[in-house]
Amino acid sequence: MHKTTPLPSRLLLAHDHLRPRIHFLPPANWMNDPNGLIQWQGQYHLFYQYNPEGAFHSRIHWGHALSADLVHWQDYPIALFPTPGGADQDGCWSGSAIDHEGVPTFFYTGVNPQVVCVATSQDGLMTWQKYPEPVIATLPDGLDAGTPWDFRDPFVWREGALWYMVIGSRQVGVGGKVLLYRSSDLRNWEYRNALLEGDMHRYTPYWTGTMWECPNFFRLGDKYVLMISYQDGETGHLLYPGYLVGDFVDERFYPSTQGLLEYGGAMYAPQVMRDEQGRWLLWGWLMEARGRDAQISSGWSGVMTLPRVLSLQADNHLTLEPAPELAMLRGRGHTFAPFTLTPDTANPLADIRGDCLEILITFAPGDAREFGLQLGCSPDGVEQTGLIYTSATQTVTVDRSLSSRDESVTRALLPWQQVVAQAPSPPDAAGQITWHIFLDGSVLELFVRGRVPLSCRIYPTHPDSLGLQLYSRDGVVTISALTIWPLESIW
Repeated sequence: MHKTTPLPSRLLLAHDHLRPRIHFLPPANWMNDPNGLIQWQGQYHLFYQYNPEGAFHSRIHWGHALSADLVHWQDYPIALFPTPGGADQDGCWSGSAIDHEGVPTFFYTGVNPQVVCVATSQDGLMTWQKYPEPVIATLPDGLDAGTPWDFRDPFVWREGALWYMVIGSRQVGVGGKVLLYRSSDLRNWEYRNALLEGDMHRYTPYWTGTMWECPNFFRLGDKYVLMISYQDGETGHLLYPGYLVGDFVDERFYPSTQGLLEYGGAMYAPQVMRDEQGRWLLWGWLMEARGRDAQISSGWSGVMTLPRVLSLQADNHLTLEPAPELAMLRGRGHTFAPFTLTPDTANPLADIRGDCLEILITFAPGDAREFGLQLGCSPDGVEQTGLIYTSATQTVTVDRSLSSRDESVTRALLPWQQVVAQAPSPPDAAGQITWHIFLDGSVLELFVRGRVPLSCRIYPTHPDSLGLQLYSRDGVVTISALTIWPLESIW
């Protein structure tokens, strides 16, 4: 057990207009993957990868926050520290949490080499006692997971009388791999098989990289869902999260549907939890899209997505929607009567400004070639971020080419964090499209009803980049519903 130390004060960075106010992030320093999600005695507990030494990835601890309502969070002391001389001395990497006979139990990754460690709490998730040795310290026979080996991110669940665990790994020269283990006592684990194996030489429907991280495996309705975060293990580049839906029979997974969990290149390493209402909730890590020096100088790096509720469509594809509890943050909204928008219409949003907003809009693109909503507009128009619907492709595009005057931001974007990010946005049977948008400092999350979300990071350099604008090109767009709410901080 490690003596707790306080976190920095949130007031130290409160002046930074790029820091989100409705998305969770630590008071300062580096954060990446959500970990150990669990609801305990009615409280939601969020643990996360955290570096107390600065806004860069280094010797990772587990940060800890608590919420009674899924929206407002309270910072708690660091939960897990690396133990000198222990299996986690170089870092406590990602893992999951379970309730074992009334005892909260963490399974997490110790590194160098990567092994499965365990910690339990006897006082309601305030302090932790670690098992003296890893419960899994070697690879399955015949697995070449590289040097040093890739073997991390245990996710544990119960199936009948047995416990199961999936672990992310790879087979060198073949592709990513999810490994399946089982146990009757949580201490002795037996390797069963590869739950799923990728093909690094296949690029359709999308490339699944060479290393698979952060697997989640859970039952949703009468199907099982496997979530994977894909990585290019040769370069260390983080790609995107995906999912597969299918059946789990006799310790074998038979997927029938697959898809991406997110568009935009910002979200990675999602984790799910089932709450007391029976909902499957998901958080993911929103990576920064600016360079390392900018992150360090700002004093913070990494943001969580908003809490999302998972559901399964009739075609066995996943739908993710923002948790309805977020509505408690709404201030007095601006609701517009239905109206039409032509290329000559004056901007109906000219009097609305803000960088922490929720926007719910339903529109029919009609014969227009293009419909757009510009966010974060500076008074001189030099900075702006575009959400653009294109009728020919039935897609929504987030154009960040003018999001920031700081050219180093665009230069820092990695290949998969496109300046222009695109996602499907087809009209429904009535010819209408609904966008649910959250703008929060440097975070933009877009939910297209019934479709996979799109998330991006934007970095307006000027605090006055607060304007909004609607437009249409080459036709008439009908806006049947539009409400814009200012949002209160979760702190």
